[in-house]
Amino acid sequence: MQLWLCCALLVFVAGGCLAQKPRPCKSPPLLEGSFSAVTQNGGYSAYGKYAYDSILQRIRFGEVVRHDNETFFTDVLMIYQEHVMYLINHKNKTCQKQELATQFHPMKIPCNATFLGQVVLGSLSAPGEGLLVNSWTGETAEEKSKYFLTFTEFGCLPVSVLFNRPETGWVVTNFFNIVRGIKDPSVFIPPPFCNTTLETGEKGDFFSAFF
Repeated sequence: MQLWLCCALLVFVAGGCLAQKPRPCKSPPLLEGSFSAVTQNGGYSAYGKYAYDSILQRIRFGEVVRHDNETFFTDVLMIYQEHVMYLINHKNKTCQKQELATQFHPMKIPCNATFLGQVVLGSLSAPGEGLLVNSWTGETAEEKSKYFLTFTEFGCLPVSVLFNRPETGWVVTNFFNIVRGIKDPSVFIPPPFCNTTLETGEKGDFFSAFF
């Protein structure tokens, strides 16, 4: 009887340990928030806001960019189901419509990512002083580019992304002030002055718009 109880206890403890190991997760489908980004050499930095809709595969972000000692504003709307991207210039009331050359990638931890560890940002000394996060690493199948991802343990919200691309080197992006849901759905509607015809031969993707 005692042997049976010991075996049952070991199975229960082992199962509990396995259940506690973080698994790849997917962020909520509707998010808004702010972000900052900087390249490895410091030649490019940006700060802005974004709206993310994985249900209808839409992303809108506006950022203040500093590049080569110049500062400018970028506003981009990407509608993946229609395979189009709008580069919006509110100052000049102009808008370029380009073909999206890539597929939509939801905000998530890829299934083949390797778990690095779990840490607390801040402190556990008192309630509300710390944030429990998980870090992952992997390599993209298309470009063979290395990445490091940090997402919250609860809610699977993005905290930071490190991504290495041949064109830019390492890029560090931090996410903050995240809110679930979309406050104003019209953010995904192109402004009235946007051109309805595609630019001939012009194609783009998330990274070409972001940088």
